Amino acid sequence: MVDTIISSKTKEVVIGAGRPFVIIGERINPTGRKVLAREMAAGNFERVKKDALAQVEAGAHLLDVNAGIPLADEPAIMAQAIQLVQSITDVPVSIDSSVVAALERGLEAAQGKPLLNSITGEDERLELLLPLVKKYGCAFIGISNDESGISEDPDVRFAVAKKIVERAEDHGIPRSDVLIDPLVMPIGAMASAGRSVFKILNRCRDELGVNTCCGASNVSFGLPNRKVLNGTFLAMAIANGLTSAITNPIEPEIKQAIQASDVFMGNDENCLTWISANPSAKKGSAEGGERRGRRERRGRRSRREAAEQG
Repeated sequence: MVDTIISSKTKEVVIGAGRPFVIIGERINPTGRKVLAREMAAGNFERVKKDALAQVEAGAHLLDVNAGIPLADEPAIMAQAIQLVQSITDVPVSIDSSVVAALERGLEAAQGKPLLNSITGEDERLELLLPLVKKYGCAFIGISNDESGISEDPDVRFAVAKKIVERAEDHGIPRSDVLIDPLVMPIGAMASAGRSVFKILNRCRDELGVNTCCGASNVSFGLPNRKVLNGTFLAMAIANGLTSAITNPIEPEIKQAIQASDVFMGNDENCLTWISANPSAKKGSAEGGERRGRRERRGRRSRREAAEQG
């Protein structure tokens, strides 16, 4: 299993098995956020700035930056957003677009070694974007669908993933620079969505030896109490080999599920991150132990006095 290294000008993030899980903050994305879309199109990046700082403070290791706004100059907005994010934070960026020109402008603007999000398995897309990855020396997310669409069969999706990895190697791009996205489908619409992802993750780890990433929030689309579903899904996916995800670190249910997973996977040395993130629990445990100690001392004293009287 390889390590994938992503970097900013001053900070390096390593994605890999046996390492703490990597959180890619999802909030800088105007899709479904009408106010953010209007602001970015008008050159107002204050909300982008707030989202960037809040996600890093909440524990994001990378920030995904998307500028997909209809009828706007996406390449120019992408470059501005990337430059802003890297001027106020020290974390690497994931450049997120389906528009080739926007991806290239983002790569030009980014400092360090960014992550390109994403490349699908269509032959045309591979031949168009893999040379761009090679030129800029970045890593990329390969999404396991192709000309035939998104298959419900996990073996078909894995075959697309394998094709992406092998085609990347044909262009001189090492497996360490490929993250496979198994494509998380809504569990409310496809009962097998979770099992399918877990199977693909296992095969990517065991057969391809590559790291993996996904958009975790897709799994709960259309269902109530989505935060709990997303957090539980991530914990199970991590146990099946997922090494990074594009998600929202500000949501406590998700962050806690990831931190707990690191504990049980043995990737939180001496549970220090968990302890640091839960100081009140530690204090409560200590106070509880002190109360138990007082009760035990009172009990021993009462028994001793009873024995003396007897």
